[in-house]
Amino acid sequence: MKNINKKKLGMILLWISIILLFSMMVLLVISLFSTKLITKTLRYCVIVGMILAIIILAEAIMLLAKNKHIVNFKRWIRILVSILSGIYATGCCGFLFLLYGPNHGFRDWLITTAMMTMNHQYYCKWFYNDEIIAYVLRNNFVGEFSEDTDTSLVDFNFEDKNANEYVKEILNHDKDDIYKIVQFKVNGCDAYMAAIYDPSKIHLAVTPWLGRSGAYAYDMAEDSHAVIAINGGGFIDPGYNTKGENPLGVTIQNGKIITDGTSGSSGGVIGFDKNNILILSKNTGAKAAIDMGYRDAVSMMPFLIVNGKPAFIKGNGGWGYAARTAIGQRADGIVLFLVIDSNEFRSKGASMLDLTEIMQRYGAINAANLDGGTSSVMVLPKNEASKYTTMCEDENLNYCWINDPIDSAMRHRSRGIPTAWVVTE
Repeated sequence: MKNINKKKLGMILLWISIILLFSMMVLLVISLFSTKLITKTLRYCVIVGMILAIIILAEAIMLLAKNKHIVNFKRWIRILVSILSGIYATGCCGFLFLLYGPNHGFRDWLITTAMMTMNHQYYCKWFYNDEIIAYVLRNNFVGEFSEDTDTSLVDFNFEDKNANEYVKEILNHDKDDIYKIVQFKVNGCDAYMAAIYDPSKIHLAVTPWLGRSGAYAYDMAEDSHAVIAINGGGFIDPGYNTKGENPLGVTIQNGKIITDGTSGSSGGVIGFDKNNILILSKNTGAKAAIDMGYRDAVSMMPFLIVNGKPAFIKGNGGWGYAARTAIGQRADGIVLFLVIDSNEFRSKGASMLDLTEIMQRYGAINAANLDGGTSSVMVLPKNEASKYTTMCEDENLNYCWINDPIDSAMRHRSRGIPTAWVVTE
């Protein structure tokens, strides 16, 4: 009986040592690449844990060797626990290989996606130090344009005689249609492309509580009596917990300056001039934008296509994968509203490369990224929205989003934003 107990003890110690050893190995390797999750002090504790695991393993092997002819646990128990231990050990090794192996696809995705979510940057800082993060961001970026929009490239009488299957889908519409929505998938996520046939009907809506709180896109759409709306430009969010009350950079509404600030080096002013042409301009202040003829404008980055030329994008563009909103215009003047969802865990969606390729596919000659993430919404009147979604169940809402925005708490809801692009009849 005593030998049987020793054999059982040996098996138990073996399983414990495997779990402990591989757990400590994971923590030790992580600590070599970042001190955010495993501090230097905690690293010493991990090393002690590894030494302890090795001692337990040695003791387990000795007990098993001395009592190798004695049957202890039932066969199915030994097999089950051994399989589970093996799976755990393999999982630990696979996890480290995913994070630090020779294929850097997962690393680049994690860093670029986390660093652009603002309030979830710790996801990558747990596993990578500042030098690695900086290196990845340097090798995943959207190049800057040195030219502004050439408005002469837009001709409202232009006929696209070489239309591909995607363009034909938006050009095939009834004469009285104000817009048409095309649905498709991007990286397994739902995407919505709205073609707006008369850009003179596109206007900028601004939160009525500017400087105090953002507004929901469906409220701004209702106040504007819009037939369709999407979220607009970025906003200042220093603590990543604001109400979306302060627009980023320059904001112009109906020829009036709303805000005047900087918008970052990789983007600028995005808006329509008095001739209803989408203009993208860098390093432009509000007064200069007015002088350029802007009637409505927001600020965001990056620009995706300028004068028919796509941006130079290295890697995934440095913005990772997330829910996205973009705006573009074709040579015939048709404006494209693009909204792409993320998934339930906000780990998928579209990259800047995806946005650029989609805008090119539908013939955009100028296009820019707008605010994304939880802000990304496409809103319709409730009776129209019900054709695309079953989520419009709140009887108190007259407007509803047709995509599926997900906030940081994994709730299926949007957030307050400072601006929205609305289309009126």
